[in-house]
Amino acid sequence: MRRILLGTVVLAGLAHAATAQTTPTLYQPRDIKRAFDKGTRAADGRPGPKYWQNRARYDITVQAAPPSRDIRGRETITYFNNSPDTLKSLVIRLIQNIHQPGVARESDAGADYITSGVAIDSFAVGGRARPYDGRGSATAQTIALPRGLAPHDSVRLAFSWHFPISVQSGREGMIDKTTYFLAYFYPRVAVYDDYAGWDRLPFLDSKEFYNDFNDYTLRVQAPANYIVWATGALQNPKQVLQPAAAKRLEKSMTSDALIHVATAADLAKKSITAQQSLNTWVWKATDISDMTVGLSDHYVWDAASVIVDPATKRRASVQAAFADSTKDFHSSVKFSQNALGWFSRNWPGVPYPFPKMTAFQGFADMEYPMMVNDSPADDMKFAQLVQDHEIAHTYFPFYMGINESRYAFMDEGWATTFELLIGRAENGTAAADEFYRKFRVNSWINNPSTAQDLPVITPSSELKAGYGNNSYGKASLSYLALKDMLGDELFKKCLHTYMDRWHSKHPIPWDYFNSMSNASGQDLTWFFQNWFFTNNYIDLALTKADKTAQGTTITLRNVGGFAVPVDLKVDYADGSTETLHRTPDLWRANQQQASITVPAGKAVRAVSFDHGLYMDADTKNDRLTVQ
Repeated sequence: MRRILLGTVVLAGLAHAATAQTTPTLYQPRDIKRAFDKGTRAADGRPGPKYWQNRARYDITVQAAPPSRDIRGRETITYFNNSPDTLKSLVIRLIQNIHQPGVARESDAGADYITSGVAIDSFAVGGRARPYDGRGSATAQTIALPRGLAPHDSVRLAFSWHFPISVQSGREGMIDKTTYFLAYFYPRVAVYDDYAGWDRLPFLDSKEFYNDFNDYTLRVQAPANYIVWATGALQNPKQVLQPAAAKRLEKSMTSDALIHVATAADLAKKSITAQQSLNTWVWKATDISDMTVGLSDHYVWDAASVIVDPATKRRASVQAAFADSTKDFHSSVKFSQNALGWFSRNWPGVPYPFPKMTAFQGFADMEYPMMVNDSPADDMKFAQLVQDHEIAHTYFPFYMGINESRYAFMDEGWATTFELLIGRAENGTAAADEFYRKFRVNSWINNPSTAQDLPVITPSSELKAGYGNNSYGKASLSYLALKDMLGDELFKKCLHTYMDRWHSKHPIPWDYFNSMSNASGQDLTWFFQNWFFTNNYIDLALTKADKTAQGTTITLRNVGGFAVPVDLKVDYADGSTETLHRTPDLWRANQQQASITVPAGKAVRAVSFDHGLYMDADTKNDRLTVQ
């Protein structure tokens, strides 16, 4: 069987329609349109001449002493107002309050999940103590400032707080009685942006990130024999580790080979951490959206490194923290080395931007800056896929400051796409594609309920039943379809242009749409309208075959509406077969109907679809016998 790829498609009888067709205009909600009108976003996909975003400098100290569940912290936040507005109030995120009784959540909460939430012990603005009188939802609270924060001015906040860590571990909480994972553990200033103002969306324990890019100094105080892992670069390894362990960690930073920084035997001998009653681990990270911490007195510690920028030979540290009895995590450093190197060189083909990646054994299968909290798995290939997916999030939403709370498809769709592409390299195309179909497409295409066919552009905050398919599978298929239509070289050029323009900024879907059109030199509005703003699904039908002097013309009807690639398998009377490939450009002129002509020569016996990744909702009309 041979496969023919044709880059240019001529649609019989539709040439005039293509020239006469009016390019649609993508719908913009009024708040988004206002941002473009104000000049903070540009029609060519770049940040506008008046683009701005706020940022902060955090200095945090947090203390954890398992098995006590009491987590205590203090911090100063220097918040910089780069907006043109005078801010009379700030919105503070207290995400740990999601554990309070009666708080709005999208799923049931058991007794082990419920806590009293965050208690603010002291609060100060500009060095003056004030009562904390946050108003609003439990996880997004508005506080009034004693005086307005003028444009290009800053304000200094100080908090001390405590909360009981949740016994039930999900994205954060107790992994076991002496292993904790701390996420969303500190008060933070919410995002104030150019199109929606303050981000007040409730957390709901399901929606994910939208944070400013900040600079952090983090001090984690933990008892002797507790190892701490966190986002950022460890500043004082020689103060918190015994000399031999510190040397092993240092060696791992330039080593391709796996180094056991701390084994179970080392932990039993108490030969890893400094033997002070309380060790203070200091971490720094700049231009990043969050900090996360894991600690344990019995997790082993593996480490190595990998070259992530071949041009400069820059390396990134890869580390893993896990229970020694957990089989798959013994391969975690190897998985990370492969993922960081592959993503840096191939897709997206942008060198891993951070100094480190740590895989921490937990229960969340969840990404954080420079850390993933992954559950153990018996299936090694699935364990690697999960780690690949979470590490892929490095680029979206951490390199690109995606508003996942509203537009989750802008990060989950890309992570799903990169998961497939690296999976093909690791497990072969057939196995990776089969898993993708079963895991990412099957649950949508075989579920005809209304919620599953809502437009992808529907804000994630308004979705529940259709959230997973819109954010993961449908979005990913759109990126793969565009890749097919543009070709790998041009698609990567456009993707890099978009990423370069919006690195460390806050892109919205229209910035992606406009940037890809601008960078490609093509008006792709029709494609984005088709994939993001409609109730389309995937269903193609073969309707008729006409024999002409040029060959056999096959008519296709696009019942579901999505502009998908088409692979038409042709069975000839002599027993041979070939597959004719058409990119989604096939549907540019007419998204309801198109035709493919099999060139004259051999007699055509039958034609059928090979849908590949693009599973069809109704396969009964996928084969046509040619008379």
